[in-house]
Amino acid sequence: MTSSAVLNSAVRAGARLPPLPTIRDLVRLYKLRAIKQLSQNFLMDERLTNKIVRAAGNITDGYVLEVGPGPGGITRSIIKKFPRHLVVVEKDRRFLPTLELLSEVSNGFMQMDIVRGDILQYQTETAFPDCPRFDWNDKRAPVHLIGNLPFAISTRLLINWLRDISLKTGAWSFGRSSMTLTFQKEVAERIIAPISAQNRCRLSVMNQIWSRAELKFLIPGKAFVPKPDVDVGVVSIIPLKTPLTTIHFDIVEKVVRHIFSMRQKYCRRGVSNLYPPPLREELTELTFRIADVDPLARPFQLSTDECLRIAGAYEQLVRANPEIENYNYRAQKNNDEDL
Repeated sequence: MTSSAVLNSAVRAGARLPPLPTIRDLVRLYKLRAIKQLSQNFLMDERLTNKIVRAAGNITDGYVLEVGPGPGGITRSIIKKFPRHLVVVEKDRRFLPTLELLSEVSNGFMQMDIVRGDILQYQTETAFPDCPRFDWNDKRAPVHLIGNLPFAISTRLLINWLRDISLKTGAWSFGRSSMTLTFQKEVAERIIAPISAQNRCRLSVMNQIWSRAELKFLIPGKAFVPKPDVDVGVVSIIPLKTPLTTIHFDIVEKVVRHIFSMRQKYCRRGVSNLYPPPLREELTELTFRIADVDPLARPFQLSTDECLRIAGAYEQLVRANPEIENYNYRAQKNNDEDL
């Protein structure tokens, strides 16, 4: 670390936030209310927002991207840890005044950028132009994604980010960046579900191929305003140095999605829908023979390795039969229903 960086760290370490209105007061002051259509739920308890940020590990002097800060509860807890650069991405313009207030009070000891936009469209690789790039197999990058995710898009976001991890793009172009995110309790439990667990699903397998996920703690729904119908889990996700496969993410995701599309039936049922009807029976049988997997196993009984062997068999069959690559069972089904 350079002498100027050491000095800046010392300045930040000695910095103190001036007294601020509570998040609850700011919500009243700006007459903010959660919009159900946007899956908004405010977390007002500073002890809980502090706990979420602590779960992210050491973010001091780091680079933090916060997703959906809303009125700024978690944002305030992040600022108190003095990261070098904080970027918040918020779609709802109503929250800009409270976020701008936090930006003003943190000016002088850290950089805070407010991006008004949709996190699904945001190019995370542009967030931190001054952040150095770290070797994937060396120590983790000091880049952290933190967020109280809207329930409606949490699964989609996670799959998108796992894809970025697999390709080392987006926030993972800096190295092995970490995530600390909130999910509905049942989704959080699915993410970490082991083999044979009844709630094991596509999210479980996809996470275990490319990352190490840990359920840090649960937050009761009553801690949020308005109170959701479910409790919330805080999950830490850290990319693996060496993923469990070299097969392209899109192929693995497609196969695993089909495997779990009929999770209570034999796994061969879901896999069979990868193939067009004229070839379905033959290629499904061949898939399980190549993969050396029991076609009568239930999807949740399959290990991560068995799912990957099925994906590898599918990839092999696509190379031999290119015409099946773009087959879409659901599109075909919809076409049949239109007849």
